[in-house]
Amino acid sequence: MSRSATYSRHRIRTAAATALAAALLTAAVPADADSPAAPQAAPKAAQPLSVDLAAPEGPVLHGANGSLYGLSDDGVPTDAALAPLKLTTVSQKPEGGAQHPNGDAVTVSKSYLRNGGGDILVMMQDIYAKWPYEDLGIDDYLTKVDKVVRDIADAPHSERFVYVPFNEPDQIWYKLGVADQATYEKNRDRFFRDWKTVHDRIRAIDPDARIAGPNESSYHSRLMGDFLTWAKKENVLPEVTTWHELGPDSLRDFQGHYDDYRALEKRAAISPRPVNIDEYANRRDLSVPGQLVQWVSMFERNKVYADQAYWDAAGNLSGSVAQSSVPNGAWWFFRWYATMTGRTVKVTPPTPNAVDTLQGLASYDTAKRQAQVLVGGAAGDGHVTIGHVDPKVFGRQVTATVSEAAWSGYEGAHAAPRTLARTKLTVAPDGSVTVPLTRMDRMSAYRIVLTPAGSGTPQAAQVPWHAAYEAEDAAITAGKVYTQGTVSDANGYAASGTKDVGSLSQDTSKVAFTVDVPRTGDYDLSVLYGNQSGGPATQRLTVDGGAARTVTYPSTENWTYRGLENTTVRLSAGRHVIALAHDTAEVTLDRIDLTAATKPSTAYEATLADTTGSPSYDYGSASGTGTGTLVLGSRDTAVFDVYAPREGYYTVAPSATGGPLKLTAHGATTATSRRLYLTAGNNRITAAPAGAAPVRLRSLNVTGAGDDTAGVRGYEAESAALSGTAKPESGAHASGGAYVGRLGNGASNTATLTVKAPSAGRYLMAVRYANNERRDNGHAYNTDIVSRGADITVGQGKPRRVMFKNTWGWDDYWTLALPVDLAKGANTVTFANPGAYAPNLDRIDLAPVIG
Repeated sequence: MSRSATYSRHRIRTAAATALAAALLTAAVPADADSPAAPQAAPKAAQPLSVDLAAPEGPVLHGANGSLYGLSDDGVPTDAALAPLKLTTVSQKPEGGAQHPNGDAVTVSKSYLRNGGGDILVMMQDIYAKWPYEDLGIDDYLTKVDKVVRDIADAPHSERFVYVPFNEPDQIWYKLGVADQATYEKNRDRFFRDWKTVHDRIRAIDPDARIAGPNESSYHSRLMGDFLTWAKKENVLPEVTTWHELGPDSLRDFQGHYDDYRALEKRAAISPRPVNIDEYANRRDLSVPGQLVQWVSMFERNKVYADQAYWDAAGNLSGSVAQSSVPNGAWWFFRWYATMTGRTVKVTPPTPNAVDTLQGLASYDTAKRQAQVLVGGAAGDGHVTIGHVDPKVFGRQVTATVSEAAWSGYEGAHAAPRTLARTKLTVAPDGSVTVPLTRMDRMSAYRIVLTPAGSGTPQAAQVPWHAAYEAEDAAITAGKVYTQGTVSDANGYAASGTKDVGSLSQDTSKVAFTVDVPRTGDYDLSVLYGNQSGGPATQRLTVDGGAARTVTYPSTENWTYRGLENTTVRLSAGRHVIALAHDTAEVTLDRIDLTAATKPSTAYEATLADTTGSPSYDYGSASGTGTGTLVLGSRDTAVFDVYAPREGYYTVAPSATGGPLKLTAHGATTATSRRLYLTAGNNRITAAPAGAAPVRLRSLNVTGAGDDTAGVRGYEAESAALSGTAKPESGAHASGGAYVGRLGNGASNTATLTVKAPSAGRYLMAVRYANNERRDNGHAYNTDIVSRGADITVGQGKPRRVMFKNTWGWDDYWTLALPVDLAKGANTVTFANPGAYAPNLDRIDLAPVIG
């Protein structure tokens, strides 16, 4: 638990940040080809990355998607955030461990395993309260080992747990990294004695236990070699080998570490063990797709498991999910990783084993007739050459589809990645195709999907005009430029361009951005920010010195922990000054993005969906949205991950032919209605034939901005029947100016709302709440936030425990949507928690899932 500048400061994307070069293909026509381009430095040679489809590395492992303390409670993050990522490993604390207030292994295993999770590593020493762990002697530790092992051995699915007896023994308790050989050997021998004692104690209680170690804070060849030789002799080898790779240098050195470990294993005549790098990456890497692709590519290439480190708060998959179910850019990168099937194939980057360079991983699935390439980590231009494109699999022409997962901050919502280009390519005589990448953003990851082309012309990607402006390059009044998240300060938080503008605390503080837009119209304005005030903060937004309006920024964990706030501005063609000035509290500004507003519409390609059964893939026609057709038989399904920016009704229309199709969302199924109520964040929607006839499904098309008028009924919490200590409290940021506090912490302290349902069926109940309970465990760098639970009872049903994640402030309100079944007419919904306080309850909105 030890816990660069972009290519252009002012970036304008006339067609896309990354596009297929027009010289090689019929690229998507720029949405605003006449828009001005930012001044560019002298062009540099494009960075080459090659993929060899004829050089398989083994089945896709998906091993590098894990997280340390990525889960904090059963339901945090939500099932909709967990299931699509297909996690193979997580690391958590023992049940009741004192190191942190949540993240107990058995507790979180419920949601982890029901969503297809793999192994759960139990950090046994996290039973202790202090960091570094207090050294009270091996006898004291053994009493704790007994409890930890009994809890795990008695848990459901105990075979899925892996015991990690020691955490960073090279630093903690044993000091194994010392240079003096005599001191090292003395400390080493003590560690070896304790390892054997604890190993044997675990085995005595749980004979089938899997044990992992030695779990160094960094790779030490001396210790690893000694450990393997000794552990084999004593018959106490771990089943899983673990160590940590936490610094930027790991991007350069890991391959050497891994090769050295395998050589030591071979020298000791030990059968190859699974390797789990159960802590990796720094703060500057987490949440950043372009950084994560560098780490994941080297772990997947070597077929090792790996968990992102725990530098901040539990329950957000190490910065890969905003709130409980809202994806950020990193979440979409890991979603892409989860969709890779078949075998990985050899990728040769321009500079192997280097820090902050263009890297990638690739998969090849001959059954699906798909190749996928994920790349990122560098700014500027590049190109990906895919070799040995088999004509028996792809034909003589292919469709290449390029998408981008951008950095949206740790707490910034990211819509489904935009398709930047979709075009036919002719395979060269040498069996290769080259996909140029232009104007890459260092913090973004990019996906290339290669499929057979078929007849016709693919629908060109529609990419709206977009420009990004760094705050440090704007006109700054009463503020200060700070540098964040560099290689030399790797545990600083990520910032766009490695700089931001803070100390905007004076009445005169202001950041004024000079922008140029190509056409008169509405533009989406996104502000990348940090809010350290402990509650919502505001700034005054003006355009060209005109009338001010208020922008409200929800709290973030700290001033360098990025969120994303969105609004819309009306601009005439030409140059403008957009200013953000101090109003209430202090906000740090990182970057603003302007994007030409378009009608909200996203097409989710069926050939890239999760499937069950044995559907087939047909690429006979390239015409229309998507790269082909998924043919579903009567026992097949396709599962789509559909993003919604807010709760409300959306039009969900499949592009399908053949037999009738049914859609299932949040437990409600329809074969007719296409108006579905979705929750803010990710929604899993399943498509399946409604009869025996097969269905040819090309895409699932989702339009709308979230209609919350017709069909949605809202209820203020203060209108509930309250009992015990539960009472209304005034709140400036609460809906209707009030919320219900002091709810729970006793069986009689409840709130009961009477709601009306026009018909019986499945509804979504969006609960608006606030929670900022924290428990300071004295940890040096983790923020020990606490989720609050509520037992929710609908009618005469059984109570359901629902966990509500911390919202960073008592005046910050989030929503958590829950499926509920209602009878026609009046229904009661009761909120309670006899054992602890429930979150502050502000409002609920109820709507039938099928509208």
